[in-house]
Amino acid sequence: MTRRLPTGTVDQALWFDVAGTPLLGILSLPEQAQVRQRVGVLICVGGPQYRVGSHRQFVLLARRLAAAGYPTLRFDYRGIGDSDGLPRSFTDVSEDISAASKALLDHVVIERMVLWGLCDAASAALLALNRRSSVRGLVLVNPWMRSEASQAATQIKHYYGSRLWSAEFWRKLIRGQLDWRDSIGSLSKSVRIAIRGRQPVSVHADRAEQPFQTRMAKALQSFSGPVLLVLSGNDLTAKEFLEYARSDAAWSGLLDQPRITRVNLLEADHTFSCARWRAWVEDETIRWLAGDADASR
Repeated sequence: MTRRLPTGTVDQALWFDVAGTPLLGILSLPEQAQVRQRVGVLICVGGPQYRVGSHRQFVLLARRLAAAGYPTLRFDYRGIGDSDGLPRSFTDVSEDISAASKALLDHVVIERMVLWGLCDAASAALLALNRRSSVRGLVLVNPWMRSEASQAATQIKHYYGSRLWSAEFWRKLIRGQLDWRDSIGSLSKSVRIAIRGRQPVSVHADRAEQPFQTRMAKALQSFSGPVLLVLSGNDLTAKEFLEYARSDAAWSGLLDQPRITRVNLLEADHTFSCARWRAWVEDETIRWLAGDADASR
């Protein structure tokens, strides 16, 4: 089924299989498609949600990219939305991403492919890299790196730290409206978890024994293509990602490589939930696609 849209794009529904299980995708194309596009985009969805995304984010993104000349496919993992099968964790969707990559290549003739992912979809895109040699670029938006220890460390720095500078906190404390014993107990627990979590995990351990964060780092290290890292300033997930990358040996220096372009929107929340923030992400993606991604070989 094909649907023409006022945006000058066409949405086309397509089915593809993963180990015999049918998955549904929506391919957005420029209405006046060139015979051969240079770059195509596969949007990997964070879970558990389907191909539309929060506040229709992925629908709008796909059509905006298609209008700019980039064929874009968004799809449902197994067990999500209109796809059959059983739902699974973001660490276990590499086969789904690989099959969607093949479906994109089967339906449009492109020279290189970019994976675009938000939150744990960014993490899933990295974990799926070894399955698709056709991927030449990555857009990683507020990647998910959470562990119990990293969550505790982020809370200590960004939650408890900000509370100490809050006038409202001190007013409640002075008036006896705050259970300071409970607050101290929560802070102490976070400190213990953060310290315990700093015990190193060998990057040379068997892959199955490595945490997903280490496997993400190794995938990024092995990947030679350009990367756009998009971060929200008002998002603990983004802050947690940066904290983890700064403190973990496997991530040491990875984000400082010149092939990684980092852009930040300080006031934005995790999903860029207003029209201005969403448009900013679209603009930054298109600017990067037209530059680093399109120029990569």
